[in-house]
Amino acid sequence: MKPGKLIGRTAFALLVAGLFLAFAASMRAQDVSETSTTKGQATRQVSVERGEVVYVSGNDLVVKMQDGTIRHFPNIPDSARIDVDGQMLGIHDLKPGMKLQRTITTTTTPRLITTTRTIQGKVFFVSPPNSLILTLPDGKNQRYRIPKGQKFDIGGQMTDAFGLKKGMNISATVITEVPETRVAVNRQVTGEMPPPPPPAPEVPILIVYEAASPAPAAEQTMAEAEPESLPATGSTLPAIGLLGVLMLTLGFGLRAIRATR
Repeated sequence: MKPGKLIGRTAFALLVAGLFLAFAASMRAQDVSETSTTKGQATRQVSVERGEVVYVSGNDLVVKMQDGTIRHFPNIPDSARIDVDGQMLGIHDLKPGMKLQRTITTTTTPRLITTTRTIQGKVFFVSPPNSLILTLPDGKNQRYRIPKGQKFDIGGQMTDAFGLKKGMNISATVITEVPETRVAVNRQVTGEMPPPPPPAPEVPILIVYEAASPAPAAEQTMAEAEPESLPATGSTLPAIGLLGVLMLTLGFGLRAIRATR
């Protein structure tokens, strides 16, 4: 009898081999699985978060986000690096006022995992509709479960489990297709130093010089003309003569006043 062909197209169509585990090593040559992966079109999503450093202590970082919310990033590893104006800085190099930007790139890639399992053997026992025991080429028996509604191609004729008979040689191929999505996230943090403080405005300094007022010309001339003291060579005789004249004049005046009385 020609060998038949068993094909299952969904993840639930896998023939489950669970018995006779002691014979697993000898069965590998007759029960072989191959897996292939087909990648679909990848999609990429980019989001950007911006904020300003407000507090750094040890490995803890507090950032004020662009929307005004405060976010705490604890336990940042020492190995983490941030590109700040071309310099790779660690958590201990960050200062309040620094601007940070985190770019998150999420890449989603759909994949289809296809497993092709080939089983060769002779029908030893069949219990329709879901149980089958095959005798493998090494002479060991292996039991398989038949998925509900499974059809068999026997010599070009499609049949179900009820069409299998003891002694039939079967080469069964089970194809399982499992969709899967792989997500890769890449985070990149950059920053910039805070702007330098504005220069202090230039305020003109007013300096007042107080100059001595010059003396009037006449006073200055008089001061220059009058000596501070009389010359040591001056005589007292003129003064004595003047005093005598004044006394004589006063005497004559008093006599005239008395005579008129």
